[in-house]
Amino acid sequence: MKQAVEHQSDLLVIGSGAAGLTLALHLAEKAKVILLSKGPLSEGSTYYAQGGIASVFNDEEDTIESHVADTLVAGAGLCDETVVTYTAANAKGAMQWLIDAGVAFDKEEGFANEDEAPYHLTREGGHSHRRIFHSADATGKAVQMTLQERALAHPNIKVLERYNAIDLITTRKLGRSGNRVVGAYVWNRDQEHVETVRARFVALATGGSSKVYQYTSNPDIASGDGIAMAWRAGCRVANMEFNQFHPTCLYHADARNFLLTEALRGEGAYLRRPDGSRFMPEFDERAELAPRDIVARAIDFEMKRLGADCVYLDISHKPEEFVIKHFPTIYQRCISLGIDITKEPIPVVPAAHYTCGGVMTDLHGQTDLNGLYAIGEVAYTGLHGANRLASNSLLECLVFARAAAEDIESLLGKIPMPGPLPAWDESQVCDSDEEVVIAHNWHELRLFMWDYVGIVRTDKRLERALRRVQLLQQEIDEYYSNFRVSNNLLELRNLVQVAELIIRCAMSRKESRGLHCNLDHPEQSDNPQPTILQPQ
Repeated sequence: MKQAVEHQSDLLVIGSGAAGLTLALHLAEKAKVILLSKGPLSEGSTYYAQGGIASVFNDEEDTIESHVADTLVAGAGLCDETVVTYTAANAKGAMQWLIDAGVAFDKEEGFANEDEAPYHLTREGGHSHRRIFHSADATGKAVQMTLQERALAHPNIKVLERYNAIDLITTRKLGRSGNRVVGAYVWNRDQEHVETVRARFVALATGGSSKVYQYTSNPDIASGDGIAMAWRAGCRVANMEFNQFHPTCLYHADARNFLLTEALRGEGAYLRRPDGSRFMPEFDERAELAPRDIVARAIDFEMKRLGADCVYLDISHKPEEFVIKHFPTIYQRCISLGIDITKEPIPVVPAAHYTCGGVMTDLHGQTDLNGLYAIGEVAYTGLHGANRLASNSLLECLVFARAAAEDIESLLGKIPMPGPLPAWDESQVCDSDEEVVIAHNWHELRLFMWDYVGIVRTDKRLERALRRVQLLQQEIDEYYSNFRVSNNLLELRNLVQVAELIIRCAMSRKESRGLHCNLDHPEQSDNPQPTILQPQ
């Protein structure tokens, strides 16, 4: 029997993308931090983010008010305007912190002194101005690698790679007074052993849950872990019906999950039918620069109407040098697959991309559970409403990580280290001899979520989905009770929980708004409200 292992820190950060790294770095001068990474440190959604970060940097050409207005329009009447204004107003400071940290954003050419050159800002769908900071078409990679290098070098940050968080530990679960998070059980994937982390504060920075769908642009780790753990610990969630489908993922058998940035359309790419004709002007006056929900539904409509496997994204009318310079990652990836984007259109389909809802927090990232914070895609702050505006996601990570760090720092001297925690008990379970159950349930879940709870929904589809997910929950709960944990079991358990939350939120919204399109309720209500679910 393996010896129990307990780690201890002031702050446990679960997740190693932009949100988790930013929080860890902001607090590391004042506190001991453990940073938990489910896979390799860089294997998260941040690394794969191509487009950029929205920020008003030059008040003469753009305004915070304009950024706020664009976000509110994209959010289709469900954004919290206070949160939107807070985020936009703090964007410049967040960007300056990244610049000071060494992230190399693209600058305009033609300046003798590069230091004096202004940043090259691009424009994306839903934005009225060029305000998107980017590093070619691999902005997330530049941010991720810069921040993780600093985190790995910091003496107060201990990184645990290839660890799954299983569940949060709370005083209520332990039979102690009050209800506060005191740590988490985590699974060491290499040692195949459950360990304990004891901490004064815990932050969820686990990203979204798009892996619940059959087709997604997200990396494999996006299994809704933080949302499911917070729900099981008693936290409210909100707006889970609003899952953003990115309009343009590469359609190719050898390129699963490869996203084609919105900046392509921002720089003039057209969407075309298989016969070469454009279709977006028929759906919206903003054409290819309409918000993502409109573009994704238009593509879905055209594919179903024509019986087409995909549509096409075409930037070949732009100069070859321009395309290669601005989109080198996409150019090289497509060339490797035999597609020259400077000469021919790119086959694309929509794919699940971003979870606009999540664990409810305040402006400091605090959840309903004392000591527990949620930042980034895992959280529902009210910023995104019914549809996220392009390039507001990394911005939210930065702004709210900083806000959470300030709040935790103010409380460090007031919260004592919790006492020793009980070790994980696996004395009543055994190794699984039925892995096929996990594989089958996994496939079934993602398929019916795509078919019944995808881009377009109906009441009957949602009812069918709920019945199926409840049956899966019973099977998985029984399986979880009898067998030792594994990566696939832990992710499936969380995905099934998140799927139920998405379906219940979708069934509650009797209208079509933003990313939630229900053919049985095509109109918009006059007084839209967030969909909030409360654990029993």
